[in-house]
Amino acid sequence: MNDRRPLIAIALILLISVAPMFWKGATPPVGVDSLGRPVPAAVTDSPTTTTPPAELGATTQSAPPSVAVVDSVPVVPELPEQVVLVRSALYEYGISTRGGRIVTARILPYTSTHPSDTLAGGVRDTVQLVRPEAPLLANRILIGGDTVRLDRVAFVADVPEVAAADAPADLTLTGQAGPYQVELHYTFSPDDYRIHLEGTVRGLAGAGGTLLVGLGEGFRDTESDSLVNHRESGVVTKLDGTKLTRFGSLDPGSTILPGPFEWVAVKSKYFVAGLFAYDSTATAGARGRIGGLQATVALDAGKSPVRAAVVASMVLPPSGAFEGTLFLGPMEVDRLSAMGHDFDDVNPYGWPGFRTVIRPFAVGIRAVFVWMHETTGLSFGWVIVLFGVSVRVLLWPLNQKAMRSMTAMQAIQPQLTALQTKYKEDPQRLQQEMFKLYKDNKVNPFGGCWPMLLPYPLLVAVFFVLANTIELRGVPFLWMTDLSRHDPLYIIPVLMAVSMFAVSKIGMMGMPPNPQSKMMMYIMPVMMLVLFFRFAAGLNLYYAVQNIVSLPQQWLIMQERRKLIPKEAPAVEVKTKRKT
Repeated sequence: MNDRRPLIAIALILLISVAPMFWKGATPPVGVDSLGRPVPAAVTDSPTTTTPPAELGATTQSAPPSVAVVDSVPVVPELPEQVVLVRSALYEYGISTRGGRIVTARILPYTSTHPSDTLAGGVRDTVQLVRPEAPLLANRILIGGDTVRLDRVAFVADVPEVAAADAPADLTLTGQAGPYQVELHYTFSPDDYRIHLEGTVRGLAGAGGTLLVGLGEGFRDTESDSLVNHRESGVVTKLDGTKLTRFGSLDPGSTILPGPFEWVAVKSKYFVAGLFAYDSTATAGARGRIGGLQATVALDAGKSPVRAAVVASMVLPPSGAFEGTLFLGPMEVDRLSAMGHDFDDVNPYGWPGFRTVIRPFAVGIRAVFVWMHETTGLSFGWVIVLFGVSVRVLLWPLNQKAMRSMTAMQAIQPQLTALQTKYKEDPQRLQQEMFKLYKDNKVNPFGGCWPMLLPYPLLVAVFFVLANTIELRGVPFLWMTDLSRHDPLYIIPVLMAVSMFAVSKIGMMGMPPNPQSKMMMYIMPVMMLVLFFRFAAGLNLYYAVQNIVSLPQQWLIMQERRKLIPKEAPAVEVKTKRKT
């Protein structure tokens, strides 16, 4: 089940009621045919059994009589498994000669915060993404009604290890799968996390098929808060737009997401493995689009699964040639953007229906954070403080206009009440007199609303950026060990709640008594404290700074209000006609 606290928190911040609707429609099982088109299919999958023709992407064609199709490839005893290490300054990948699978993926710039990854002396190990039992690129080929298990082929590597230092580096694996000769060619980039894969299956004799690309079952636990990491784990697909399907929302069994897709990805909170069905430098859709995606959850996974076996399908032409690009690394927006095809939206900001509005703000805010950090040399903690102060200063005129408009409305409230009493039997005359009152006092009844609504997209975007951006991961500030995690001493959330109370208290000074407002003044900070006390420290820091910086403005407006609004509303005499 997804965490709904952010929804409630944003609703309270914006002072509006949010009633999110959650539903899960029943999706009929769909596979893809040999051309990558969706077709109904009863999906079953087991890595130890022969794949039936009705599996995801199964073809309906029959193999030529001269070709002896195999449904599994035995391990060749003479060729023991070896792991070819691929190193660069950013990563260390391990490619197994058994199937050409990626069995290790160590991301060197990042350390794991999970307790199990603590080395001797309390040193944190670097992030290792791939689980031993769930490697990436465990591929298969469907030909007719049979399956060729490429993930079991004993390949021979052309080099014992690969160093991607100053230029792209290559690795070629060759092997034999029954009557088919298979060649896999990997190209590794030295300055980013993309892996380009080209392959050829010779001996198809004009019979094409479907390539099933294994994307694992989700990453290892790399975060101290495994619950949050699991909640953010899932698959993302790009069709007309991006769609995130969290593992926790899947039912036990197999779920089919019909394509075609430009790319598909498996993600955790901060890391991603994204498969492109073509070279990412090519035009969208120029080379073999992904036909569909299958996510299989174990039957005993419970109501909120944390893993799912993910398989993508691609068309294998009669020539036997296929190609794709895999991004395997952290969700750094600049690197994701460089992949193109809206891959930077693999970690969607906001909720469906609001992302179109929120995303530009979120991308811009994240860019400003990074620019301020790199330009000033300040830590991200001080950048958050500086950004919060800057936003409040920039919005000062807008907030000033809104507060003064609200104060003016409060000043004429007794006259409005008198008019409502006097003309309660004549709505048309009441409306005319109210507009005349607004005009005489130069008051815009909507002047206090729209200036307060304009900053809302910014407010929501900051919420998602500070709660999810990888740049804050592992960054300490003052007594806080990690701005992406909760404050261990809970000082910042308490400061946020206290400052919120102070803003409300000053804002009510000089106003006529209102029991409802007084009650909310006490309840809202308590509710925010309960919701936010386990949220990211960076997020609470930003809201605390916003509250504290707004106190002087609230004080100045309160002084103006006291001059305009008398302590006690004057008695208003309402004349009525005497009945005869």
